[in-house]
Amino acid sequence: DPESGGDSRFVQMCLEGSIVDIFSTHTAFAALKDDGRIITWGNPLAGGDCSSVESQLQDVTFILGNQEAFVALKNDGGVVAWGNPAFGGDLGAARPLLQNGVQRLC
Repeated sequence: DPESGGDSRFVQMCLEGSIVDIFSTHTAFAALKDDGRIITWGNPLAGGDCSSVESQLQDVTFILGNQEAFVALKNDGGVVAWGNPAFGGDLGAARPLLQNGVQRLC
């Protein structure tokens, strides 16, 4: 089902190369590449579209997904979130506290 992430043909070219890991929400996927970039596809409301934070998604080391949102940990300890705000896809007031120094997501 394309609405649930079952169709990656639009990002197929971006998925070529070194994929380190793939993470998911209920209806979207995020692939972590070996250069720290992220490729997403699937339901845009559940994290399948990271364009609103794409410029921040550099040097990513780990991604965590829940039902409808993703959070990424960057090499410098910064955290970036996207997806449904009701599921944590927007850091909101916590954003300044998560710009660096975070060591682990769980």
